[in-house]
Amino acid sequence: MKSLKAKYGSDFVLTMAPETFFVQLGYQFYGSGASGGQDPRSGAYLPVIHALRDDLTLLHVQDYNSGPIMGLDNQFHTMGNADFHVAMTDMLLSGFPVAGDTNNVFPALDPSQVAIGLPASANAGNGHTTPGDVTKALNCLTKKSDCGGYEPHGSWPALRGLMAWSINWDGFNGGEFSKNFDTYYGR
Repeated sequence: MKSLKAKYGSDFVLTMAPETFFVQLGYQFYGSGASGGQDPRSGAYLPVIHALRDDLTLLHVQDYNSGPIMGLDNQFHTMGNADFHVAMTDMLLSGFPVAGDTNNVFPALDPSQVAIGLPASANAGNGHTTPGDVTKALNCLTKKSDCGGYEPHGSWPALRGLMAWSINWDGFNGGEFSKNFDTYYGR
């Protein structure tokens, strides 16, 4: 990746769309663990993201098709609501100790490198979030208003935006996703 970036320079766009299992789960579990009994894929994207952070254009973790994930509040959050998106995004923008080890911290990403990934419609996958809840999550993360049960560690007006799975599912759903969120970012 670094060779490609060097070859194409600023025109090179590097994005990643891993699942929460491979990123945020790393807060609680990482790799096979000390006893070797954990799923070795737990948090597996963390070293990749970290190694490429200076070249990374956009990380949009899939906040869907996920089990409950522990947030920085040490509570489990379940997909499909504003708090899940706030908690998962807060982890990327605040950084976190990997597997609870304060000597091994995944550092915060720049808000311009982070977007929230979610299904464009209920048909697109598990974890669909209503437009109202997505708006609440965006307001909480960018304006620190409209927050629910999860209080983020900051406010990030430069949060990059949203990624939807997928444009086809949005079209199938009458464009609800794009109609609701094009205007949020002033497009």
